[in-house]
Amino acid sequence: MAYQGYNPYGGYGQPQENQVNPEVQNFFSQVDKDQSGRINSSELQQALINGKGQQFSDQACSLMISMFDVDRSGTIDVYEFEKLFNYINQWLSCFKSYDRDSSGAIEEAELGQAFSQMGFRFSPQFVQFLIGVNDPNRREIAVDQFIVLCIKMHRFTEAFRQRDTELQGVISIGFEDFLRIALACAN
Repeated sequence: MAYQGYNPYGGYGQPQENQVNPEVQNFFSQVDKDQSGRINSSELQQALINGKGQQFSDQACSLMISMFDVDRSGTIDVYEFEKLFNYINQWLSCFKSYDRDSSGAIEEAELGQAFSQMGFRFSPQFVQFLIGVNDPNRREIAVDQFIVLCIKMHRFTEAFRQRDTELQGVISIGFEDFLRIALACAN
């Protein structure tokens, strides 16, 4: 991160460590309703709206807070928030690229294409199942559900790869190991 020259967040010279983008700092201050200097999942949920005009789910906000909560306090400070802010914006860009009709949700076909481009080869029935897990009455998922689903897919894939030492795409697993994976990856 060190470089010489103009630093848009601190004048000339080397960027300051622990310096937060002013836009992120401003947004953090707006989200931190109790002015504690830390944001919990409830405060985050109040600030995030998905493409359908609804707040992000409890699950999505809790999951994202836990990913960036270095001290495991259940809250994040402004530095952790900056990482979360950038992470969410990356997922929003990804989501928008798959939401080709700009409906604010990804339909089954769009989700299938998204996973295919991410390197997964899921059957249409499995994609339908994934959407149904989030909402059995719908055929689409909103951005917060998409983020949760992608995070979980990544976690499960990494756990699978650790056990697929011969790269065969098949593993044998005991019940306790399966439960350990499922419980660790689901949160």
